[in-house]
Amino acid sequence: MSTDKSREKEGISGPGEDSARAIIKSTSLLSVGTLSSRILGFLRDIILARMFGTGVRAEAFFVALRIPNLLRDFVGEGATNSAVVPVFSEYLHTKGQESFWKFFNVILVLFLIVLSAITLAGMLLAPVIVRIIAPGFMADPKTLALTVRLTQIMFPYLVFIGLTAYSMGILFTFRSFLAPAFSPCLLNIAIIFSALISSKTMQEPVFGLAIGVLIGGILQLAAHVYPLHRSGMRLKRPETLRHPGAAQIGKLLVPRMIGSGVYELNVLIDTFCASLAMIVGQGGISAIYYSNRIIQLPMGVFGISLASAVLPSLSALASKKDFASVKRTILFALENIFLVMMPVTVMLLIFARPVIRVLFERGEFTAYSTDITSLALVFYALGLFSFGGIKILVTAFHALQDTKTPVKIAAACLGLNAVLNFILMVPLKIGGVALASSIAGTVNFAALFVMMSKRLGSFPSGLVKYAGKVIAAALLTGIFSEALWAARGFSVGISTLGLVGISALAFYVAVCWILRIEQAREIMRRVCPVLHRP
Repeated sequence: MSTDKSREKEGISGPGEDSARAIIKSTSLLSVGTLSSRILGFLRDIILARMFGTGVRAEAFFVALRIPNLLRDFVGEGATNSAVVPVFSEYLHTKGQESFWKFFNVILVLFLIVLSAITLAGMLLAPVIVRIIAPGFMADPKTLALTVRLTQIMFPYLVFIGLTAYSMGILFTFRSFLAPAFSPCLLNIAIIFSALISSKTMQEPVFGLAIGVLIGGILQLAAHVYPLHRSGMRLKRPETLRHPGAAQIGKLLVPRMIGSGVYELNVLIDTFCASLAMIVGQGGISAIYYSNRIIQLPMGVFGISLASAVLPSLSALASKKDFASVKRTILFALENIFLVMMPVTVMLLIFARPVIRVLFERGEFTAYSTDITSLALVFYALGLFSFGGIKILVTAFHALQDTKTPVKIAAACLGLNAVLNFILMVPLKIGGVALASSIAGTVNFAALFVMMSKRLGSFPSGLVKYAGKVIAAALLTGIFSEALWAARGFSVGISTLGLVGISALAFYVAVCWILRIEQAREIMRRVCPVLHRP
């Protein structure tokens, strides 16, 4: 029985045509913006790899940048998108725009106060925070001092990116995705220019990078001002900060921070273990960073974009108590995640080393850097689908106003990740750190899926058959790609990888069509209307 027929039999025949079209359209826009940002991000990382490799300055910069980024996900993007959007969506549909913008100004002031307080505390406590996150740095006072200084310089980035995330949440409420999709490009552009300029004008260029991060944060926030103004925003000092909506958001914020930040917390644990050079070897933090950059390409371009696109729909459906449609939308999103992530996983397992070598191996990024980074990439790739699926399911739980379930599962899996890190990093070095995250992520996704099934009812049995077809198509694509790679008669380079990648994509699409994988066929019909069946 096909997945599509199973859904019809079990009363969940799939998202409505308009809903599916809106989700795909929004996902496409966000994906194009994210892809643009990721391409610029790779250019940025290529420049950083050439300048710093996996050396001390790179390690210091990545740890310093990790700290405000972690907090950003807690009080910024993760918490805002999952806590603020549902509340604002409900408020907009029940109270009207005038009351909505009064509410907006109250939360804006509260956000500014909270972000400023965290930033000030972070700058003052930077020496303690760095010692906790990267204890291995205490063996080298110069590296520790450099990391602390960079952390203090970049911590104000949290204010700018936190307010940017809040602005994104408001625009998502109005189904406006253009500025949120493309504004991250500005951060990468700022860092690229600061790297090029500081490498020629500063004795210690890494401080120029830190300044570039701050400039990028300012530019990202500025990019959202005009779209907000067009949506009806009028800045006005609120008469009071007491507001029932603010209390509702405050009640939901803390558990949603934990649930939404599970991936970032896993990375934090990875950073802690990767700093223990006596166990995992030198350059572990940089290897984790660069391999994560590869993983974040499919995650950002499709996984996070899809989660952001379905959030407003799930929030609106949940507020209407239309749980059947919520279930259909979740299933629609998970099927698409699996369709994309499975072949990407297979390709990364096969081509991890050449990908890292082609992208980064130059200047200070040596063959040793390629070895440790590709090892981490292989093990991170094993959890790629789970990382994307978690984004969808956590978003769904939050739309259903269930904050406890994701928090409990996240806490258990964070503990599992920590235990596995210390077990696996001894025999597998930096690969063990990555594998621990993938295992914990897979357990996290499985637990969320089981609990969602209990909440909404079991998902159709045809889903197993659908997954089997996608796995078969991905494996056949991997075999084809490896054979094509082995038969190449020219040197390894970006053009070679591109040719193999395009050929693999065409082969995968063809196999999916032959295997009658309905999701792939539907995407192809939307891309090529001539394929649409009468």
